[in-house]
Amino acid sequence: MNIGIASEKSGLPSKTIRYYEDIGLLSPVRTDNGYRDYSVADVHRLRFLQRSRSLGFSVEECRQLLSLYRDKDRESADVKALAEAKLVEIDRKIAELVGLRGLLHRLVEHCQGDERPDCPIIDELAGPGTVQ
Repeated sequence: MNIGIASEKSGLPSKTIRYYEDIGLLSPVRTDNGYRDYSVADVHRLRFLQRSRSLGFSVEECRQLLSLYRDKDRESADVKALAEAKLVEIDRKIAELVGLRGLLHRLVEHCQGDERPDCPIIDELAGPGTVQ
């Protein structure tokens, strides 16, 4: 199938599919005229990559997952280790976002939002000891 059909069946834009090919995540067969010819297995790999990316895995992590997927002698412990590492990263990001939300919430609460120029939001963004 051509890239347009592969895109439709996988739910990924053609540009993303070409990118995955460029970085070696996918290797469709080339026809005599140079066109890409995607197989059902290629589309399945594209869906696998799409789901992996939607769970927050990086391209390199997806490369590892795809390698494990292809390896029928894999150990599930290897897959679990990747997923656990991703969970730790997600938890760290959530904690960071909660902290940022709290800080921004406090700044908004302390800003009068009136016609005066004094603004704790601007002061925080400028940093300590900054002269305007």
